[in-house]
Amino acid sequence: MSILKEDPFLFLRQIEIGNSFDSSGDELDVDQGLRSSSSRTSGRSKSVSELLDALGGTTHTHHSIQSSDQILVQDLEWLQNDREAYKMAWLSQRQLARSCLDLNTINQSPGWAQTQTAETIAVCTLNHQGGSVQLPDSDITVHVPQGHVAIGEFQEVSLRAFLDPPPKLNHDLSCTISPLLEIRLSNLNTMEAILLEMKTGTEVKTDPLSQVMTKIVCLHSLDREGPFQELNNCYVYKDTIQAKLLDLSHVMYIVIAAQATIIQPPAATIWDYLHKTTSIGIYGPKHLHPSFTAVFTVCGHNYVPGKFTVSDIRKGGKNTSPVVFHLWGKHSFSLDKPQDLIISAFSCDPDVKEEGERKVIAQGQLEAGAVVHQQVFFSSVGHREMHLFVFRVQVKAPSGKPVTQFFVTSPDPAPNLKSFSYLPDIFQKKREDRRASLLSSGLVKYPTFQNKNLNFTSYGVTLKTVLRQSKIDYLLEYLKGDTIALLGEGTVRAIGQSKVKEWYVGVLRGKIGLVHCKNVKVISKEQVMSMSDGILTTKNLLEQIALPFKNLTYVYSVVLTLVSEKVDDWQVLANVLGYSNLAQEDFDRIQADKEPERVSYIVKKLKEDCHEDKNTRKFLYELIVALLKMDCQGLVARLIQEAVILTSAVKLGRGWRELAEKSAGLTKHQMQAYENPHRGKSGEVSAETMWKPAYDFLYAWSYHYGNSYRDVLQDLQSALDRMKNPVTKRWRDLTGILILVNSLEILRVTAFSTSQEI
Repeated sequence: MSILKEDPFLFLRQIEIGNSFDSSGDELDVDQGLRSSSSRTSGRSKSVSELLDALGGTTHTHHSIQSSDQILVQDLEWLQNDREAYKMAWLSQRQLARSCLDLNTINQSPGWAQTQTAETIAVCTLNHQGGSVQLPDSDITVHVPQGHVAIGEFQEVSLRAFLDPPPKLNHDLSCTISPLLEIRLSNLNTMEAILLEMKTGTEVKTDPLSQVMTKIVCLHSLDREGPFQELNNCYVYKDTIQAKLLDLSHVMYIVIAAQATIIQPPAATIWDYLHKTTSIGIYGPKHLHPSFTAVFTVCGHNYVPGKFTVSDIRKGGKNTSPVVFHLWGKHSFSLDKPQDLIISAFSCDPDVKEEGERKVIAQGQLEAGAVVHQQVFFSSVGHREMHLFVFRVQVKAPSGKPVTQFFVTSPDPAPNLKSFSYLPDIFQKKREDRRASLLSSGLVKYPTFQNKNLNFTSYGVTLKTVLRQSKIDYLLEYLKGDTIALLGEGTVRAIGQSKVKEWYVGVLRGKIGLVHCKNVKVISKEQVMSMSDGILTTKNLLEQIALPFKNLTYVYSVVLTLVSEKVDDWQVLANVLGYSNLAQEDFDRIQADKEPERVSYIVKKLKEDCHEDKNTRKFLYELIVALLKMDCQGLVARLIQEAVILTSAVKLGRGWRELAEKSAGLTKHQMQAYENPHRGKSGEVSAETMWKPAYDFLYAWSYHYGNSYRDVLQDLQSALDRMKNPVTKRWRDLTGILILVNSLEILRVTAFSTSQEI
């Protein structure tokens, strides 16, 4: 199930902070709250409403956090490695390497502000019933049969495609006809093989000589660089290949190739025996600008990903950081033989002109099989306002003979990013109508949370004893030889006692936390000799992973608005919060006849109850636990991001300048632009309001991750860890949030499983 199932606009909406309050008396004046609480020595973060205790009931004018006129650019060093190695190298070398752009000048920008991670990975966790996993934007699917793993066990399948082929597989007698596919499996305790199905778009010619001389093979290796061996259990029908994978490993690499025994004249290469597909992808910025760069890619298979990273963009005579372009259009055609290709683009709109010479793709580049890309520059004529347009792409041979041509439609111009929080009434009405239709048709149905024992497939044996004199939240302590249950083989990168390390998320003696990867030896379930208190239920897991929310700062009006918008059944929310005694008459009394109003009433009631008993009950903690029991992980992801960014801003204070300068490369002028809206009468930003520019900076930075909220949290943790005096050494709750997001998958598949026994 998609993490965005509740709302496809999950991270595209800004909610104005400080202008939505309920009858419980929670009013936001963070300046006063922070000023009053600055003398407190408690290490616990306060909610905005709790900070009001220091105000003595005084009423203050509401202040909204103003959006800064800056946009942050994500800088990407693309490493085609595994995910963690890629993130380590990127963060180590670039330290986020972002810069800011002015919102007022975005319409004159060539699109650098729209970069984000371009890696496409399909990951799915399957139980004994099996299923299929398809790589997005491709004809590549892995089928896992029923009974592949035993009842109660799970298999996590990860797919990733590399556009460039392995070395030494493209020559006169061989050529690759598919991307290099990486398959990762979490569980090797299997009883059934898995089936790979791939459509390549390439066929052997039907003449007898081609049929005798050529065969399509599926090559397999445990290493990305090879050597590759042919799989025997492979079936080919036209351009579709099915391969049965019997000898499974945690990591496997698969590529489809055409191979010939000999080349018999007049044939010159294996291409003469094939109807080989060549694909062209046209990539550009996500939105149009008055001047921008488009990129043409040429590859020898039919897989054209939705995003493409380019590292050789030049701006002002200098190379820029790698930029991610979005797919505008693609076209596949059959190329009889490798030859030089000349690609040209022609605008069909008189208001838009293309610049630059025609682009030449050399024959040798096509024979090598690697992806080739070229750039073309577009701009508006006479500084006219840019609009959607169509351009023609033409491919010719050096002789001038046409090979193929096609048309591409551009996206729309860049929107006004400031207006996202003010959706037109018509859109709001459509959303309300959709909500009403879903409710009336009974399509919105929340699953029932089940308190079951977790089933672990990976374990680790500790190699040393770790006992800390000063306890550190969320870090496990253990004795040498202890067996720790691991929630998976994914890792969290965070600071320990003094250094940044890689950690597994594990469970020991009923407590969930982090264990240093170098201190454990990962073993399978069958190798476990003994397990101390190895039982952990979904209820216990949920209560532990939600603990950081007891200490996060939040804006109540934002929480109320989000939950009221996203939760579609007030009765389910009331039941999980312990308000099952509420009846329709309660809503009639307050004239709450719409679903959002009823949900809002329940949230307000929870807030008031927690406020009365604030020493033992925490509003945000209880709400998050309830939402996770409803499987509202998309909504929880949004609340996590809102609370973490706000809490980080409060914790940073003036330290945000160091973070912005060292990690994002902001200049003094750019930092001043963030602070200008928040300067007082003296012309300075006071210590009590310094969290505001920090919030604007972090919000703009996180915006460009799109839906990748996990990357936002991990990259924020890494950036804070690398500061001169890391705030994360004292404030560990961001680390706790990373534990939570790494536990959501096992929580979902266990607590909401339909099987009788997990």
